[in-house]
Amino acid sequence: MPPFKEELGAAAARRLAQELTAAWPGFPGRRFTSGLREALEPLELLARRDLLAERLVAAMPAPFAAAADVLYHALGSPTFTGWIVEPCTAYVARAGIDQPEVALPLLAALTPRWSSEFAIRPFIERHPVKTYEQLRQWVGHRDEHVRRLVSEGTRPRLPWAPRLQSLVAEPAPNIELLDALVADESPYVRRSVANHLNDIAKDHPSLALEVASRWMGMGDDAAWVVRHGLRTLVKRGDQQALRLLGADIDGAVELIRMDIHPERVTIGGAVTIEIAIAAAAGTAPVEAVIDYRVHYVGARGTRNAPKVFKLTRRRLVPGRPVTIERVHRFEHVSIRRIHPGCHRIDVQVNGRVIGGADVEISSGDS
Repeated sequence: MPPFKEELGAAAARRLAQELTAAWPGFPGRRFTSGLREALEPLELLARRDLLAERLVAAMPAPFAAAADVLYHALGSPTFTGWIVEPCTAYVARAGIDQPEVALPLLAALTPRWSSEFAIRPFIERHPVKTYEQLRQWVGHRDEHVRRLVSEGTRPRLPWAPRLQSLVAEPAPNIELLDALVADESPYVRRSVANHLNDIAKDHPSLALEVASRWMGMGDDAAWVVRHGLRTLVKRGDQQALRLLGADIDGAVELIRMDIHPERVTIGGAVTIEIAIAAAAGTAPVEAVIDYRVHYVGARGTRNAPKVFKLTRRRLVPGRPVTIERVHRFEHVSIRRIHPGCHRIDVQVNGRVIGGADVEISSGDS
């Protein structure tokens, strides 16, 4: 399988040039693609997007309104879609930043072909009043991609994008937009709203819980948004969030058994976690949110703050243990390196740790 960055490789650049030439015969395709393979090779995906956007700045007609017409014409082609649209939205954010009245409708037109969520963010920072006027109109748009753009583009902590620091500090301007979208008919939109709520919860848990409390009474779709949007607070064991989601935070739960096997693995290997839990004898049944936490050993040999992983939600009854099994891999990932040592795995129920066990991780070197 080719590297992910090849989504914006030389072949994609040639396809983009062909689409734009079909929309505007004056597009300088040879100049746009000249030396691109060598220029793109050392760059990762987003840097490739930016390089292609820079070349579009030099290749597209002026003034910007004329370039916008080219992109509108390109949308007449069903093959003008996917990753090749990403440099075009980035180009709009650069060349059209001082003309939001032209650029914002164009981003809405492009977003069904490839999301404009990154490109709209400079307009939020440079032209907040005009951009929010447009966003408020889009919440009723007939296209789910445009409605999703309202929620996704305004996320304070959108992955792969610079944070919108003003909204990290004060997310209130977005609440009106999210209120209008939380019960949207499209699951695609609702998932974005949930992720947006989760962003807010990381910095303003009280506000997130206040909003979530209102949404819980708006039907099953909104309730799903709340459950997904409060996931960070649930992992933190936030008692108000757990109570809002129906967990019996005062219920007594006991860990009947916890096994981790094998007890020793090398980096890259996996262990199986088996737990049996029940409501404590002589008590009422308990609605339980069950997670497990891994205390990874850091590079200095000490354990880091635990990473919480979702397990399940169950109704626990006294005398009837529920058995849960999960495979966990100790392998390197982009956000975490695995180091040798004694790693701790514990079980968290309704925000409280009820037991745990250790697993020894070795480097595998002889």
